[in-house]
Amino acid sequence: MIKITFPDGAVRSYDKGVTPFEVARSIAEGLSKKVLAANVNGLVTDANHPIEGDAFLQLLTWNDTAGKSTFWHSSAHLMAEAVESIFPGVKFWVGPAVENGFYYDMDLGDRKMSEEDLLSLEKKMNELAKKNSAFIRKKISKTDAIQYFSEKGDEYKLDLLEGLQDGEITFYTQGDFTDLCRGPHIPNTSFIKAIKLTSIAGAYWKGSEKNKMLTRVYGVTFPSQKELDEYLTMLEEAKKRDHRKLGKELGIYTMDDDVGPGLPLWLPNGTIIIEELEKLAKETEQAAGYKRVVTPHIAKESMYLTSGHLPYYADSMFPPMEMDGEKYYLKAMNCPHHHKIFDAEPKSYKDLPFRIAEYGTCYRYEQSGELFGLMRVRCLHMNDAHIYCSREQFFEEFRAVNEMYLKYFQIFGIEKYVMRLSLHDPAKLGQKYVNEPALWIETEAMVRKVLIDTGTPFIEVQDEAAFYGPKIDVQIWSTIGREFTLATNQVDFNSGLKFKLSYTNSSNESEVPLIIHRAPLGTHERFIGFLLEHYAGRFPLWLSPLQVKVLPISDKFLPYAKQVEQALLESGIRVEIDDRNEKIGKKIRDTELSRTPFMLVVGEKEMQENSVSVRRQGLGDQGMQSFETFKNQIRDEIQSRKG
Repeated sequence: MIKITFPDGAVRSYDKGVTPFEVARSIAEGLSKKVLAANVNGLVTDANHPIEGDAFLQLLTWNDTAGKSTFWHSSAHLMAEAVESIFPGVKFWVGPAVENGFYYDMDLGDRKMSEEDLLSLEKKMNELAKKNSAFIRKKISKTDAIQYFSEKGDEYKLDLLEGLQDGEITFYTQGDFTDLCRGPHIPNTSFIKAIKLTSIAGAYWKGSEKNKMLTRVYGVTFPSQKELDEYLTMLEEAKKRDHRKLGKELGIYTMDDDVGPGLPLWLPNGTIIIEELEKLAKETEQAAGYKRVVTPHIAKESMYLTSGHLPYYADSMFPPMEMDGEKYYLKAMNCPHHHKIFDAEPKSYKDLPFRIAEYGTCYRYEQSGELFGLMRVRCLHMNDAHIYCSREQFFEEFRAVNEMYLKYFQIFGIEKYVMRLSLHDPAKLGQKYVNEPALWIETEAMVRKVLIDTGTPFIEVQDEAAFYGPKIDVQIWSTIGREFTLATNQVDFNSGLKFKLSYTNSSNESEVPLIIHRAPLGTHERFIGFLLEHYAGRFPLWLSPLQVKVLPISDKFLPYAKQVEQALLESGIRVEIDDRNEKIGKKIRDTELSRTPFMLVVGEKEMQENSVSVRRQGLGDQGMQSFETFKNQIRDEIQSRKG
């Protein structure tokens, strides 16, 4: 018998070789019909894959991120089967699940795929899904795999096989389609009930402009038609909330070809939002015991060789500059600079935890095809900080960072979130990850303990850790259900060794600190892009670039309007006067469109009684009140940062 431990801490005994599906059925027949895959000891596997020893088991359904990802990856295989039936001889590259759905890159030869073909493919996919074809996994030798794809003349799969060894190669078959794939997959195609192929695009093989242009087909699937219909409705709403559209309409940022792609220019309204976010972060961090630092935008190559970012991170860094016989790189991350600050003065255990924070400017060379508004840029301003602590202090420090996330979620009205515990892949030690197997096991267990003991919702994902340690990636959802990766909380057991960082412990011995990298608000760029879509451009009062607009009914009341404006400015409230020679109805409509939170209409009665007629964005006329009452109420609301 083996012991299976569940996420809630419950333990059950089963025969060796039991599958996650069988475990689910032993709990409830209804549960077994919802299980798409399973998390076994941190690895996402097929629901019918045998468990051979004591294990942690999480049954994954549509409600789990990893369950959705498995569902969509399986849908990519279903789409490939449909494509193969309509375009015989097609060759496939890769077909991953993505943030909302999936895609598959394919070589159609001289043929072109049209929008009409998407409808035919959808119809075929629905036919194939109803066949209830099982996804069958088969281990295969490299020799046999090479022979299979050589006979098909598929240079793309042969290229993938070059990096694989015997023992790590598997084929998956459903219906008449077989693909090279490590999985996992859903049990069978009948789970896929609703299908929408959304677009066709071009994609260079391996992302290189030197290679052939392949056809990329995007799609999304759901377990019910109702969920697909809701998703399509959400997409329509998302178009209205697109941060690129709103960013232009509201004067938040602009891009310019002469400046360069992925290098946003922040306009005055966007700069106000940046300053408010930075003010919030500084207040929060000061209360939590952080000290602020400032570091240069460039550094010598030697520092990045010490940190290990070269060569691990070289593809994401701008090319070096050469001066005085030395190579300098634009800063792609703040951490090496912060390590140097820690090392600038001797430390003892009394100085720990040592917390330093910076809104540091970093530069990352994103591929041109991956740039996307504010979400993927080449210049970014990161809410970065590093905590240097002992192992005994780690639990409380990591917990405190997570609690900081929760505080921010409450301020911004983020109700749905999950922490992704990103782990290493033991097979890639010394390649993608630093070769310290014992430290990986220790630090991953430390992070997992914090999440479990504090009741923080999380999922585990293998092979997505930072190269120097495990990390938490924070997934959040906007008010319309769009998912974003906001920020990160990372453990670093390597940099202290690399930079020879140390402190004197209570036994007067030298010890290497653990390092926590954290960025709760991510970057200005990505977070403001999220907030634009989350709020549909209607920022809460404290964050709105313009908080009040004063609307005089005519020029006769302009002096009183200026008196109101000056009093609000002196109270630290952002205010403007609409002094255009327009009717009051047009002024109100235009201010509504600008999404300004408050309008103050002033005329004869308001001037005589030292009052204002108040209109609030989205709520309309709020009646007349004394100016002093309004000023005090709005000042209190701003200071409280109410959503």
